[in-house]
Amino acid sequence: MKEKISNEIMEFRVLLRSVPSLLIIFFVLSVCSMNLLANKSLTLPVTWLALDAGITVSWFAFLAMDMLTRRFGPKAATQLSILAMLGNLCLCLFFFAGSSLPGVWGESYVPGSESLINTALDNTFRGTWYVLAGSSAAFLLSAIVNNFVNWSIGMAIKRNPSGFGAYAARSYISTAIGQFTDNLAFALIVSHNFFGWTMLQCVTCALTGMVVELLCEVIFSGIGYRVSSRWEKEDVGKEYLDLRKAAELTAAQ
Repeated sequence: MKEKISNEIMEFRVLLRSVPSLLIIFFVLSVCSMNLLANKSLTLPVTWLALDAGITVSWFAFLAMDMLTRRFGPKAATQLSILAMLGNLCLCLFFFAGSSLPGVWGESYVPGSESLINTALDNTFRGTWYVLAGSSAAFLLSAIVNNFVNWSIGMAIKRNPSGFGAYAARSYISTAIGQFTDNLAFALIVSHNFFGWTMLQCVTCALTGMVVELLCEVIFSGIGYRVSSRWEKEDVGKEYLDLRKAAELTAAQ
């Protein structure tokens, strides 16, 4: 058991060395940003569509996971998703500490409303425990679903598995399922229990949010395909992939 844990830690260190650091940075930033921006609900011309400002960056997290799964596999993508969520939790602790300190936000200097605005800003950055817990659980669940669905579809495609058609099929399907899982899990954990949403509202919100986020994935999927194809051509992550192959051969013996 001790040896297995040691091997897992060593493998994860190799993974961090193998994945382009710029992608990891933007992946973690997207997860942190979407949870903060989710505090703002969007005003839309239709009543049946409910979205928050987190939509502006949430698509990148799923795009990154699709790229990682294609090159490094679902285990690596899931481990980096956990890393991103841990980074988000650390940032939330810093925000909580900063907003709990005595002081005044610059935007609160409005005559007669200083205290009200300052408190609102503190509460926005401080967050609410059940929203943070719900978003964390929903994202981790959706990450696991997205990554393993993506990988399974990729393994099932036999005709030109490295082409854009195969990449699009696995990305679009896994993103749709993953985003629906994310939206529905959050709605059931938080909105249903704490805000009184009905089951119909939870499912409707999950579906409509999934459609919008899937459209973002479709728009930017060409970038994801080109980047991940370049990784393959340039043999990016060879050390990690060789290590995984060796581990699988040892396990098979």
